[in-house]
This record gives sequence, structure tokens and C-alpha cells, in this order.
Amino acid sequence: MRILLIEDDQRTADYIVRGFAESGHHCEVLADGQDGLYQATREAYDVLVVDRMLPGLDGLSLVRALRAAHVMTPVLFLTSVSGVDDRVEGLDAGGDDYLVKPFAFSELLARVNALGRRPAAQAEVTTLRVLDLELDLLRRRASRSGQRIDLQTKEFELLEFLMRNEGRVVTRTMLLEKVWGFNFDPKTSVVETHISRLRAKIDKPFDTQLLHTVRNTGYSLHAPS
Repeated sequence: MRILLIEDDQRTADYIVRGFAESGHHCEVLADGQDGLYQATREAYDVLVVDRMLPGLDGLSLVRALRAAHVMTPVLFLTSVSGVDDRVEGLDAGGDDYLVKPFAFSELLARVNALGRRPAAQAEVTTLRVLDLELDLLRRRASRSGQRIDLQTKEFELLEFLMRNEGRVVTRTMLLEKVWGFNFDPKTSVVETHISRLRAKIDKPFDTQLLHTVRNTGYSLHAPS
């Protein structure tokens, strides 16, 4: 089993890594929460063991960010914060289990093995790509051909919806409902205005058009066939 341990106490980390190695598991260690978040979104692990009190980014915020990015790797919180409310907070943040320090390694191993036996959740992407256009959902950044594209909040949400529906025709009504939350037609040009702005940013500076208008129907984002 491949485990990522995010723990800033070196003695605790060494103890855990040695125990996992003796049990036949491969365990990687990071001491910073921000580094742990980056690694957990870039590599596949069977289980994450996360301390709550971390430099860079605390464990709760780290797990919330993972779940927001649809990274569903099982998480065990390992921490000295032991109150009932603290446990509830950890589970509500997206944790799957909670073990308080000091702990017996045998219990940690049993809990990690139990999490590792759970059916794997379907992997969720954190980056959308259409040809050379990329959308980083975790960092909320867009780029094309390696060039950064600055997007306003609704432009980002609009592009995300279009990219998730790559090759499909999406109607104005669908965009109003999914991006702006309107379940009726407010007789506004907000869709057309944002499509025009988005096209100016992701298409006009480049050679290949990706965002297409489908006459009398809607819009479609796709690479040339």
C-alpha cells in the first residue's frame, strides 16, 4: 500500500515510516501542509495520514482543499487535538478516521489497513484540458500554450462548464442555470457578454479556435476534428 504521511514532528514521522516499512507498506513523508496538498493532488496514494497542526497549511484546511478538488483518497487524522468537537470537526472537513496521539502503532496500522481496503473512489481530475487549453481547478488558473490567462470568477466558471462538456452543444438556458443559478430566462445578455470576453482571452490570441457558436442553439468548446 502506498501511504502519504504529512507530519512535521520528525521523531513521530520516523517511527511511523519504520513501522509501515516493517509491515510491507511504502510511506512517503512531508512536513509542510502546503507541500502535502500539492503532492496529494499530483500523485495517487491509497491512504493519507495527516497531522492537524502543520506549518504552511493546517490539516483541516488541507483536507477541505482536497475534497473541494474532488480528491477522495481516504484520510486519517493523526493529532494531539482530542476533544469530541475536534473529532467531529475533522470528520466534517472530509476526514475518514481520527486517531489521537499518543497512539499504539498497531492501532494506527489496523486503521490504515481498514481504510486501504475500502473500494477505491473514482479518480477525479483536478485539471481540465482541451487541446493546449488547461484549467487548473485547484489553483483556479487557466493557461493556453503555456501562457497564463487571467479570468474573472464567472469567466472561470463558464469555461469550466464548457470544458467539462467538451464537444457537446450547451444552450444559453443551460449556462444561465449552471453558471449563474437562474432557473428562468431573465432576458439578459450576460451569457453573450461573457462568451465574448472569454473568446477574446482563450481564442483570439491563438491560431486555433476552440470556442464555437452553434447558430440558434448555443455554444460548443472543442478542438478541430
